[in-house]
Amino acid sequence: MNHLSRRDFLQQLTLAGIGISASGILSSYATAPAGMRLGLVTYQWGKDWDLPTLIANCEKTGLLAVELRTQHAHKVESNLSKKEREEVKKRFADSKVTCLGYGSNFEYHSPDAAVLKKNIEDTKTYIQLCKDIGATGIKIKPNDLPDSVPREKTIAQIAASFNEVGKFAGNLGQLVRVEVHGRYTQELPNMKAIFDQVTEPNVKICWNCNDEDLLAPGLEANFNAVKKWFGDTVHVRELNIGNYPYQQLMNLFKGINYNGWILLEARTEPADRVAAMREQLEVFKKMVG
Repeated sequence: MNHLSRRDFLQQLTLAGIGISASGILSSYATAPAGMRLGLVTYQWGKDWDLPTLIANCEKTGLLAVELRTQHAHKVESNLSKKEREEVKKRFADSKVTCLGYGSNFEYHSPDAAVLKKNIEDTKTYIQLCKDIGATGIKIKPNDLPDSVPREKTIAQIAASFNEVGKFAGNLGQLVRVEVHGRYTQELPNMKAIFDQVTEPNVKICWNCNDEDLLAPGLEANFNAVKKWFGDTVHVRELNIGNYPYQQLMNLFKGINYNGWILLEARTEPADRVAAMREQLEVFKKMVG
């Protein structure tokens, strides 16, 4: 263990016996909270904060985990040097905030073999980045089912791509979090069809709170159809805005004893984002009881 930090050792030990329980929930992950807790995706509310500001604002508000989105002001990208990666890792280690990893835009549906290959190779580059900064995984997307290609062919291609990047990530002790996203691929029956062909145990679904979740046969049935593949992250929008049935969703997660991060992927533009983060935390606490 001399060449491993305690965090790295625990991470590798946990992933070595990644163990999925009967309810399909990732068990005892090294950075997972006890029960559901609220964190942040730097989609809109954190996009123009540098890394020290982002960490400070998360600590101020109690949103103690973050998924770093690509091309944002915190500038955690693959061009970081070894020293810079170590500095990012130390910033999080010295704070109360867990760096869950990187929110990428890599996708695997293109019928162009060169485009597909580039997305896969770039994913691997960023998985290494996640490892180097002390994170636990990368977020990716399916992200379409092109009309010019038979659906079953694209579904198989996406699943095979997930397996390839999943195997690479597993060797580095990292998760691959698949956001339920994209034209047609954000429909839960299509996501299930993809995951029926996924064989790597560290490739997990990140529920994304899309309107498509409510299509027949309804939220609960769609939730149950894919719950065995849930990982340690869920994306939500503002919990008190719009018509999405967030209370029902939280009840469903409570019903399976979900142990993961509910990540706020906010879309509005409040005058005071720190105050808005605090408000969302209070709404969340009431919802989860």
